[in-house]
Amino acid sequence: MCLPRRKNSIWIYLLLVVLGCNCGAVSAQLSYSIFEEVNIGTSVGNIAMDLNLNVKDLESRMFQIVAGSKKKYIDANLKSGFLYVSERIDREELCARAARCTMHVEAVINNPLKLYRIEINVLDINDNPPSFSAKSQTIDIAESILPGATFPVLSAYDADVAKNSINTYKLNPNEYITLSVHRGESVSAELVLQKALDREKQALIKLTLTAVDGGTPPKSGTSEIIINVLDNNDNIPTFTKSLYKTSMKENAPFGTTVATVTANDADEGTNKDIVYLLNSKDQDQVFDIFEIDSETGIITVKGNIDFEKNTAFEIRVQAADKGQPPLTAQCKVLVEVVDMNDNAPDIMVTSLLNTVKEDAEIGTAIALVSVLDRDGGNNGEVKCEVLHSSLFKIERNYKNYYSLVIGRPLDRELISHYNITIKATDEGMPPLSSTSWVIVHVSDVNDNIPWFIESEMYIYVKENGAVGAVLKAVSASDADIGENGKVSFSLVNDRKLTLVPPMVTINSETGDIVTLQSYNYEELKTFQFKVQATDSGVPPLSSNVTVNVLVLDENDNSPTILLPYSEHGSVNSESIPYSAEAGYFVAKIRAVDADSGYNALLSYHLSEPKGKNLFRIGTSTGEIRTKRRMSDNDLKTHPLVVLVSDNGEPSLSATVSIDVVVVESAADIQTQFRHVPPKEDSFSDLNLYLLIAIVSVSVIFLLSLVSLIAVRCHRTDGSFSRYSAPMITTHPDGSWSYSKSTQQYDVCFSSDTLKSDVVVYPAPYPQIDGELISINGGDTFLRTQTLPNTDKPKGPSGDWRYSASLRAGGVMQSSVHMEESSVMQGAQGVLVQNWPTASSAADAEGGEVSPPMGAGVDSNSWHFRYGPGGPGAPPQHLKPGDVPPEAFIIPGSPAIISIRQNQGGEDDKSDFITFGKKEEAKKKKKKKKEKKDKKDKGKDDGDE
Repeated sequence: MCLPRRKNSIWIYLLLVVLGCNCGAVSAQLSYSIFEEVNIGTSVGNIAMDLNLNVKDLESRMFQIVAGSKKKYIDANLKSGFLYVSERIDREELCARAARCTMHVEAVINNPLKLYRIEINVLDINDNPPSFSAKSQTIDIAESILPGATFPVLSAYDADVAKNSINTYKLNPNEYITLSVHRGESVSAELVLQKALDREKQALIKLTLTAVDGGTPPKSGTSEIIINVLDNNDNIPTFTKSLYKTSMKENAPFGTTVATVTANDADEGTNKDIVYLLNSKDQDQVFDIFEIDSETGIITVKGNIDFEKNTAFEIRVQAADKGQPPLTAQCKVLVEVVDMNDNAPDIMVTSLLNTVKEDAEIGTAIALVSVLDRDGGNNGEVKCEVLHSSLFKIERNYKNYYSLVIGRPLDRELISHYNITIKATDEGMPPLSSTSWVIVHVSDVNDNIPWFIESEMYIYVKENGAVGAVLKAVSASDADIGENGKVSFSLVNDRKLTLVPPMVTINSETGDIVTLQSYNYEELKTFQFKVQATDSGVPPLSSNVTVNVLVLDENDNSPTILLPYSEHGSVNSESIPYSAEAGYFVAKIRAVDADSGYNALLSYHLSEPKGKNLFRIGTSTGEIRTKRRMSDNDLKTHPLVVLVSDNGEPSLSATVSIDVVVVESAADIQTQFRHVPPKEDSFSDLNLYLLIAIVSVSVIFLLSLVSLIAVRCHRTDGSFSRYSAPMITTHPDGSWSYSKSTQQYDVCFSSDTLKSDVVVYPAPYPQIDGELISINGGDTFLRTQTLPNTDKPKGPSGDWRYSASLRAGGVMQSSVHMEESSVMQGAQGVLVQNWPTASSAADAEGGEVSPPMGAGVDSNSWHFRYGPGGPGAPPQHLKPGDVPPEAFIIPGSPAIISIRQNQGGEDDKSDFITFGKKEEAKKKKKKKKEKKDKKDKGKDDGDE
């Protein structure tokens, strides 16, 4: 062996094949080739580069090579990323004479888990020379054998394959025998007689047979052939077939017939009798399994036929006659072994993880499973499964290589370890199966928070307790183990709770809640805080519980006497009259107790000097009353002591002294006033805020009011300034109108109208001698009108209207009838009056009052037409303050237009129409009324 030269001639091949298998972790297959018998440590390939992995991550990600066999021929260098040979590789030992020799290993890397299938092709080297089973072999040849006869020789054996196996045979030169080489599935040779032998010349011939392989350099082996020249035997036996073919099931019972060979001999007598035997040359294995009947030629089974060891047999049968010398002939029997399903699958499990975290993702591989079935065909096809578990499943990686993966989430708190049964079953008939067991330990992760038995805790503690006392020991449980289940306690600062720190503390290990101060029920009746339980896992988990501490009242406060009897050392006295009856109220004692419940339930008791039984007190009300009337024997002053006690255990009390003084009469009773020291008023922030708010609201209100008044005044002044002098204009047809360019008045002429801007006061009596004078200094136009009214008219009312059948009197030439009345809305402060619409019934002289065309839309004028009328209608006197019937008000204008009638009458002061403000007119009317009232009062005084 020349190892250095072989090492230099190593060929390395790399093939990257992407697989589409079911398991997502198996992403690719690598194929390397390496010669056998290389030195240990020889590099196979850079697997880190081929898999695109960072060499620095190989150790941290626990990269490893998993072999499918017991020996680990290939391993990985985690520092360099190279695969290297770790065991001696002998191809002949691994694969015998198989044409292709491969080893399969898997590369596993974690975080994330990935599997890579690696195929190692072991290449053959010429390290085995051909060899013969025997160093010498003897052949008997009769001298009478004709040239051309063939004689078999032993075949050499070479453990190498392909071109390194036997390539040819050589025979040393001689004049009688030559060598014929046959090439097929294997190379064989036979001797050929070239020249008839002559026993008398040479009875023994020695030859050397050499077998040469095809390696570089070639190797060879030799065997000596000894030929014995025998005397005459004319005919040799002849087989009916030179080659017999048959098949045989493996594991066939002993004695089973394999085949029957037949040979014939043309000689007579003993030279014709044939004996069959198995050729002993290079058939040691055949002799162990088969045997032949020497007379019949029947080949039977005598050993175990195993398909896994030999898939076929080549049996060489020799037929020899009984002549002298005997003649022989050879034939071949090819036996094909039929595979039977006689091998159960062999399961090999390689664990990837010693323990599996309970939060491992679904699909995480925890072990590699390889199954080997030595049967062939369907008998060697295997299915693998996990029995009785839905948490784990088997996924195929490649052919009979599987991964045991997690199928469902794990929970260590339910099951801490699993005994997984893996079953492999082939597809033979009947199917064979085998099982293997894998124990998987589940490691804990911090996935459970500590939990308290109670969702909310209540602790009752007495007030005035000792500082440092343990209120309660809280406990929490954690389903995790180890550090993940180790719980510590702490207080949580929650602003929403009523905890006033520092009230309590807690022992982080035991959970004991310890008081930091003594509690006073009167100051603090209850408080809350939260206790947090935190485990020691990474990251830590925690949970909270609310603890309610209820302080129980103790009777630690004596009753307190309220005013006016609460001053210590003061003399309290009350007076009662001597005539007081039984039950007379003397005084009432009021007291309070800062405690609660029965500790604050007060009762009142009265103590008098011995022998006196004059007063009693209500045990629950504290009212002191007399029990009887006074007698002459009673003292004038009665000192009383009132005892106020609570119902606590032990009971606490307070006393107050009162001197009851008996006076002669109730008038002598003087109320006792005591000087009570005034309490210092503290001006709190709340009072300041209230004062600021009140002042702000007041200022805003005043500013709003002043602004409103200013706006009002501004609008009024502006409206007055906008008004020009109103004008009443006369017309040639006897009508007159009031007009102002900046004003517009809405006029309502039907009964269904609700608003009007003009109010006209109808005259309560017939108007006569009405005169019309223009305001703007124009001419005066006088017309006389007599309204048709025979009866004494009534004063104006809220719903004034003329009768529709009203006719003119005797002085009226034509009748005027009122068709309908419409409501006219006046300015602010003016009552609503009904405006009658009049029209002439017979002639053109009838009185008519009508608005101009388009009034209330585009016109600001009103026209009043007066018809002729007769004289004699007596005027009616108005009450003080009334608006005269002949006056009318133009809304929106400060003027009052008055038409003077009855010229020359006692009330007539002028002959023209006057304008004036409504307010001034009212003031004048009021003054007139006041003067009249004074005058009437003077008359009344004179009459008296």
